[in-house]
Amino acid sequence: MDNVTLIMLTLFIICAGLIIGVLNFIQHRKNKRIKRTLEKLEIEKNELATSPIVPELAKVEAYLNNDKLKELYNEWSNRLKQIKEVQIPKLSDMILDAEYSLSQMDYKSTMYKIAKLEMELYKVRTSSDFLFGEIKELTTSEEKSRTTITGYKARYRTLYQKFVDSKDGYGKYGTVVNKQFEVIASKFEEFEQIMENNDFTVVNSILSEIDDLLNHMAVVIDEIPSIVLMIHNVLPKKVKEIETIYNSMINDGYPLDYLSLEYNINEVNKKILEIDERTKKLDMNESLIELKVLMEYFDSLYAAFDKEKADRTSYEQKLITFSSRLTKINKIIDEIFNKLDELKNIYNLKDEDLSTLNYIQSEVNELNTNFKVLQDHTKFNNTFAYSKLVKEIEGLINNLSHIEEKLDSTLNVIGSMRDDELRARQQLEEIKVVLKESKLQMRDYKLPVVPDSYYVELKEANTAIKEIVKELDKKPITIDVLNTRVDTARDLVLKLYTKTKDMMKNAMFAEKTIVYGNRYRSTNEELNKNLNLSEQLFYKGEYKKSLELTINVLNKIEPGIYNKIINLYSNKK
Repeated sequence: MDNVTLIMLTLFIICAGLIIGVLNFIQHRKNKRIKRTLEKLEIEKNELATSPIVPELAKVEAYLNNDKLKELYNEWSNRLKQIKEVQIPKLSDMILDAEYSLSQMDYKSTMYKIAKLEMELYKVRTSSDFLFGEIKELTTSEEKSRTTITGYKARYRTLYQKFVDSKDGYGKYGTVVNKQFEVIASKFEEFEQIMENNDFTVVNSILSEIDDLLNHMAVVIDEIPSIVLMIHNVLPKKVKEIETIYNSMINDGYPLDYLSLEYNINEVNKKILEIDERTKKLDMNESLIELKVLMEYFDSLYAAFDKEKADRTSYEQKLITFSSRLTKINKIIDEIFNKLDELKNIYNLKDEDLSTLNYIQSEVNELNTNFKVLQDHTKFNNTFAYSKLVKEIEGLINNLSHIEEKLDSTLNVIGSMRDDELRARQQLEEIKVVLKESKLQMRDYKLPVVPDSYYVELKEANTAIKEIVKELDKKPITIDVLNTRVDTARDLVLKLYTKTKDMMKNAMFAEKTIVYGNRYRSTNEELNKNLNLSEQLFYKGEYKKSLELTINVLNKIEPGIYNKIINLYSNKK
């Protein structure tokens, strides 16, 4: 038991020692990491203390020959003093304070102080870099300015040479352009004076001014020849040519008032004078864009003139076509209404058809009125362009087409009535022929008796034919009723014709089968008895029953006779 206790105690001591060792190791590493951070911040602080601001500021002392530069030097010196004597010592104190907290193993406080130290270090570094940049800009400004002015002088010479090479292209504006070059040259002299006085505080201003002048001069050199060409040559010719075409087309009867050409030409001339005055002051102010707009306006006039000519041709062609069609439809309308009473007397026209005709007549009258107005505008009014007149005549043509469609539909109704009447008369004759053939068939074969039902159907057919005649004799004719009468009569007559044909065939075939069966009368009593019955049916007019009875009887005696008789019947049919 004592050995177990001893072993347990030994393990406990060993574990405790290991834990303490691990904790000490972690603490040691943490201390080491924080110390490295503080050492890095110390190095950055020392770099700020040894920045190149001091030697760079010393260079400025060589240029202190004017009050502005002295004032700027004093300001930079004070800012440097503030960095070196206040801000950097403060950083040193903050580092010491953080190191003390670390030595006390107050890690939370140490990390907080390090964060504040980093923020302050960033602020001091930013101030130092900004101050160095300002000083450096001044100390290097002479070299930069000399390099810049050399480039400007090269641009000046290039622009001036371009001006001299094409001086004639600048016309009356050449003198003003030459004076502007003199202004730029004076700015170069002003720059040299500034550099001689070491007045680096204003050198950027003069360089910017020279740059602006050169940029403007580049625009002047590029644009003035085009402006001269446009306002003194191209546009005046365009104006003259447009006026010539315009007057010629006016004399030819083109309505061009809508173009307001005289007013627009005056406005163009005003704009040209305005651009001329601006150009005298070398004020480009998008003059080329404005001149391009004027050119586009004149180009649009050429297009408008061409369109008017094309539209006039189109209008005159459409006018001829429309006038011809309108004359034709006027003639048709007049003929219809001249014969309307006659049509009403012949046919029972519907109110809907009459209403449509009246409506079409009113539309045609309105179309005639609108066409007259259009013709008056064409003759006496120069306000409306042919493009507008084309649209107007196209509108009238569309209206005319709609009217023609309605009229065709109505005329088809009237024409259909006439066709129905002619067809009814033709069918009446055909029906009479069919009825006549039915009667002739009855005469060709003298039946012993004709069923009463046949005479009833014959009477109905004759009555239906009379109804057709009666309907055709009516004034006005009601086509729907007439068509019904024709359909009824045709059906009755065809029915009668079919019945006559069937009855004649049944009668003739019944008679022949009875004669054929007579050969078996003496040998077959049953056959004799049935043939007697069949003869009785035959003379009563029941020909179909007589035929069926005879065939059935003969088929028992002579097998296959049924098919022979059917074939015979079919051949005769």
